[in-house]
Amino acid sequence: MHLTLRQLKVFESTARHLNYTRAAEELFLTQPAVSMQVKQLEESLGVALFEQLGKRVHLTEAGQEVLTYARTVTQQLDELESVLNSLKGLSGGKLRISVATTANYFIPILLGTFSRRYPEVTVSLDVTNREILLQQLTENTVDLVIMGQPPAEADVEAEAFMENPLVIVAPPDHALAKQKKIPLKRLQDEVFLVREPGSGTRSAMERFFAEREIHLKTGMEVGSNEAIKQSVQAGLGLGLLSRATIGQELELKRLVELDVAEFPIMRHWYVVHRKGKRLSAAAEKYKDFMLKEARTLMGKKAGESR
Repeated sequence: MHLTLRQLKVFESTARHLNYTRAAEELFLTQPAVSMQVKQLEESLGVALFEQLGKRVHLTEAGQEVLTYARTVTQQLDELESVLNSLKGLSGGKLRISVATTANYFIPILLGTFSRRYPEVTVSLDVTNREILLQQLTENTVDLVIMGQPPAEADVEAEAFMENPLVIVAPPDHALAKQKKIPLKRLQDEVFLVREPGSGTRSAMERFFAEREIHLKTGMEVGSNEAIKQSVQAGLGLGLLSRATIGQELELKRLVELDVAEFPIMRHWYVVHRKGKRLSAAAEKYKDFMLKEARTLMGKKAGESR
C-alpha cells in the first residue's frame, strides 16, 4: 500500500464537504486535481471511497474507515507543526474557531480586538448551528467552539466566559409592552415564534417552561434569529432571544424586552474543545483572551452604545 499525506488531506476535505468543488476551493486546487488525488488513493488502497447516488456524493463503508484514520493523521501533523513552532519560538499560526449562530452578534467584535493584538495569527471562523458544532467537536475538526450550553455527555472541556441572558421580546405596541412583572401563566395566552428543533435557545426555552408546567402556544418555526426579530416586529407573535442579538432593535425601538417574572433565563457562553486536546499556541492565546477579557470588552461596548 502506497499513499501520500497530500492524498489523505485531499480525501479528508472531500469527505468532509462531500463535494469535490468545495474541497478544491478549500485547498486552492482545481476540481480535476482533487478528483485525481482521490482516484490515486482509491487505486492505492484497492477500494472505492465514494459512491455517486443521483447528484449526491456519499462515503462508502471503506471511505468511513479511511476518513477516521485520515483525520487522526492530519490532526497529529497539525499538532506536530504547532509544537515545533513553539519550540522554535515562532509566532503566528492558524486558529480554527466555530461559533453558534447567536454568538456571531459579538464574536466579530472580540475577534477584531484579538486580531489587532496578534496580527500574525490567521483566523478561520465558521458560524453554524448547534448540531454542526457538536459534530465538529466529536470529529475534532476545529480548535475551539463558542456555544451556549456545552454537551453534558460529550468528552469536552468547557469554561464559561460571559453571561448570556435570554429574554422575551415583543413589538412596542403589544398589550404587554408596558406591564411590570408579567406572570408566567399570562404568557400561555400568547403565541411564540420558535427556532428549529436542536437550537440551543429553543431547548432552553422548552426546558424552562416545562419545569414550571407552563404550556406555550407556538406559531411559526423560524430558522434564524433575524427572522424571529422580523416576525415579532410584524406582530406574528412573541420571541425568546439572547439579549446579545437585540441591542440595535431595542435602541431603535423596533422591539421591547418584556418585564416577565423569573426572567431573564440566565445562561452563559462557553469556550469548548475536546478533552485532552493539545491546543496550538494561537488557540491557547485566544482561549486565554476570551476567559480574561471578553466580559469586560463587551461591557464597555454596551456602555458606549447607550
